[in-house]
Amino acid sequence: MPGRCRVGYWGTCHAASGSPASSRARCCSPAARERGRRRIRPPARWGARRRAPRRRPPRCPPRPRRRPPVEEPLTGFVVAVDPGHNGGNAAHPAEVTAPVPDGRGGIKACNTTGTASATDYPEHAFNWEVAAAVRERLEDLGAEVVLSREDDEGVGPCVDERGQFAGDAGADVLVSIHANGTEDTSAAGFHMIVVEDSPHAGVAEPSRTLAEDMVEAFGAADLAPNPAYGDDGIVARTDIAGLNHAKVPAVLVECGEMRNPDEAALMESAAGRERYAAAIVAGVQEFLED
Repeated sequence: MPGRCRVGYWGTCHAASGSPASSRARCCSPAARERGRRRIRPPARWGARRRAPRRRPPRCPPRPRRRPPVEEPLTGFVVAVDPGHNGGNAAHPAEVTAPVPDGRGGIKACNTTGTASATDYPEHAFNWEVAAAVRERLEDLGAEVVLSREDDEGVGPCVDERGQFAGDAGADVLVSIHANGTEDTSAAGFHMIVVEDSPHAGVAEPSRTLAEDMVEAFGAADLAPNPAYGDDGIVARTDIAGLNHAKVPAVLVECGEMRNPDEAALMESAAGRERYAAAIVAGVQEFLED
């Protein structure tokens, strides 16, 4: 038809054949092409959008099973540690010589100053430093540790209190730490002291077992017993007031001889004190876990 034009979707114009040139010009003008494009809709498939595939939510990894906390081997045990003597005893003679009950109906001096090495390294300092290392190791194993004194600068406590405090604290065992002071410088080795015929029922036999475990632990640490105190290095006595007053299994550990030059050198070294502490802890652990 003359004067008629068609505009494709993409803006192409198609004037009818035989149309005048002016009609073709109007038909193919930009405005006409725009009007034609608006009137014509593209096929549905042209404008259709592909749906994105549905994504499944990621699977959560399985929750790890909560394992119960692992208890340390000595959890629940209370260990009483008595570092023998005290740093202030020498300056307070009246207090340390005051009489106190010996646990068998008699009396005994409150305390003593302890011995020392040839280089004047005092026993009370050795006892305290070993006790501090013992406490740290026992606490690492889960035990609760109570000490008979808080530092190495005070006086006392007296020997009766040193035996009683373990029972008062609900301790399972008492270890009193000392070093011997035999005048003979050739004397060497450790020994263990336990109560003989304890005034308290059920104490003597387990105390002997504790001492045997200590001897074994010291031997494993390459520490030898003093032959002057028997083949096994264990002595039972009735004159140790602290042991007489103890109501729990107790042992007094004489770690070695401070007058012996070789053993004094070991006691004066930090490594040596750690060695004694490790042996004491091993003995306590063996006794409590048995």
